[in-house]
Amino acid sequence: MVKLTVRDRESIQEAVRRFRKLVERSGIKKEMRRREYYEKPSEVKRRAKIRAERRNRRSRLLGEI
Repeated sequence: MVKLTVRDRESIQEAVRRFRKLVERSGIKKEMRRREYYEKPSEVKRRAKIRAERRNRRSRLLGEI
């Protein structure tokens, strides 16, 4: 949960800008997009497996150089 206290003499635009940054850093937007549609557990595992394979392939290629 993101909490923002408005500072003295701070304009609304500045407060909104700070709020957006806080939300972005906390990962709330990313989580909302991920949960927008139901994803089957098998699809989640499949995506994780593909991501791990790419990560391993990249590390092997960088290790050879």
